[in-house]
Amino acid sequence: MIKNIQLRIPLQEEKLEGILEKKSARFLGIDQKDINAVKVLRKSIDARKSEIFFNYKVAVYIQEQLPESSEYSFEYKDVSSAKKIHIIGFGPAGMFAALRCIELGYKPVVLERGKKVKERRRDLRAINQFHIVDEDSNYCFGEGGAGTYSDGKLYTRSLKRGDVRRVFENFVFHGATEQILVDAHPHIGTNKLPKIVENIRETILKFGGEIHFESRVVDFIIKDHKICAIKLQNDKEMPVQALILATGHSARDIYYLLHRKNIFLKAKSFAMGVRVEHPQQIIDSVQYHCEDERNELLPPAAYSLVHQVNDRGVYSFCMCPGGFIVPAATAPGEVVVNGMSPSKRNSKFANSGIVVEINAEKDLHKYEQFGVLRGLEFQKDMEKLAFLAGGRSQAAPAQRLTDFVEGRLSSSLNETSYQPGLKSAPLHSLLPKIIGGRLRKGFIEFGQKMKGFYTEEANVVGVESRTSSPVNIPRKENLEHPEIAGLFPCGEGGGYAGGIVSAAMDGERCAEAAIKMIH
Repeated sequence: MIKNIQLRIPLQEEKLEGILEKKSARFLGIDQKDINAVKVLRKSIDARKSEIFFNYKVAVYIQEQLPESSEYSFEYKDVSSAKKIHIIGFGPAGMFAALRCIELGYKPVVLERGKKVKERRRDLRAINQFHIVDEDSNYCFGEGGAGTYSDGKLYTRSLKRGDVRRVFENFVFHGATEQILVDAHPHIGTNKLPKIVENIRETILKFGGEIHFESRVVDFIIKDHKICAIKLQNDKEMPVQALILATGHSARDIYYLLHRKNIFLKAKSFAMGVRVEHPQQIIDSVQYHCEDERNELLPPAAYSLVHQVNDRGVYSFCMCPGGFIVPAATAPGEVVVNGMSPSKRNSKFANSGIVVEINAEKDLHKYEQFGVLRGLEFQKDMEKLAFLAGGRSQAAPAQRLTDFVEGRLSSSLNETSYQPGLKSAPLHSLLPKIIGGRLRKGFIEFGQKMKGFYTEEANVVGVESRTSSPVNIPRKENLEHPEIAGLFPCGEGGGYAGGIVSAAMDGERCAEAAIKMIH
């Protein structure tokens, strides 16, 4: 017999040997000797009060053996001679679309503008140390997409879009720790993601798929409202039957290309703001009610904050405990900041995007001449502004949090994890009122909700502008573009995902839809 139960373990009991078996036996009113195994299904921390608990959902195996293998299996087959599905982009959406194609007996042909994951590192070093941005190889473009050099957060609310567990199990199959199957807010870590991405590549190649790196697509050949071929940067043309467009939210050249060809696009609401960086110890002390170092059993604390200011949400985004702020620009002349964490989350800093909702229909009247690309142009202007305010390099404009709210230039800044460096700038006046004004009010409210958040020991760093795509590439119920047969907009770039897991699930769905079309 297997019983699923919920347990609450006080922090001081968490390390006791056999505590889950003992608590399970007491909960079920049975002899502990009758329990063969306790499998953890979900684990979370409840630190709302001074006494901290670990919440467990467990499966108790009573006089029954624990299965040796997962109920999920991934059966890949040789597709070297099978029908082709072309995929542009090798981020989470493109990777999982390719894997799903192989499972279903079709050959994925992937075109990725950037480099392999190890070769990307040289270009990331160039951004961090020498302020040189390669437009095809950076924190957003290259093998694994933006997800490779990120926290590897796998938390998602997209539970109705597909089988979330299947995506997690596939990550484990390709080298992720089984802990991601258990944690309530799972993450892999930026130090472990590259190897997992390489393993996914090897699976695709081993079973007959193709991956072409440094192969930027520059044109679509369309005849009679059907995608017929794609043209690469070297003028090579590839005929296609079904094309999955998984280019990510930062591939602006794709939006411009579609727009030039009068292919139907929509302006999409999005969010923009700043990164706020605290010493991790401050966040730990607030969340765990401790004055000194947090207990060794507790991970670096995170937070989630939201407040409505003048009918727009102001909220934390991509919170990275024990993490780093990184330069995420994709072209020279712009500054974009993002966050990432290693698997141990052992940096002494905590950072999070704090962003404001931008309504594409109501907030961008000055950009109406750009039509459906108005959000994109607004985004670009904010990034250029950050570049200029940072001193025309990858140094980022910054302010102490209290100075930002009180409207004064910071005479000095706090220590930071951001390698290119910070430059004191009046972000409170540089950001437009629709963002800056709401952020200032939001920060005051956050300080009330989370005592200790509002402090001069925190830096505000600009700008956090790539939370999601400001453009939507429409699609029908069968996931095909409404005007262009054979074109399947996918993932974050299409406006259909908001992170690694939702992008992966959308990639799988688009693979299934493309296969159905050419079957």
